[in-house]
Amino acid sequence: MEIFSAVLVGIVALEHLFIMILEMFFIRSKVAKRAFKLPKHLEGDRNVAIMFANQGLYNGFLAAGLIWGLILGSNSVGYMIQLFFVICVVVAALYGGFTSNKSIIIKQGLPAILALITLLSVI
Repeated sequence: MEIFSAVLVGIVALEHLFIMILEMFFIRSKVAKRAFKLPKHLEGDRNVAIMFANQGLYNGFLAAGLIWGLILGSNSVGYMIQLFFVICVVVAALYGGFTSNKSIIIKQGLPAILALITLLSVI
């Protein structure tokens, strides 16, 4: 179960790295416009790009924390770091799902919830 848990945590980390890259560096790309359903009238807005870059930075921090926990491994410190950052992702996905776009709960929340379940079953 520890290996499955690590794989799921890794998937969540990679997802947040991808989101960070889109939000910080490629917000004007077709992929980002489609992923974030950015309205046409906001596509070239510099302030919108800055806000997305800020969000991207936070997603990068989540990914970094998850990777940090994975690098430390399945010892108690690595486990607690993974648990903390996975819970952060679950909370962020639920908040985003209820305040912004319901699909966030599935796209970001579901992998994190599965990772959380597997982490809790390792105890």
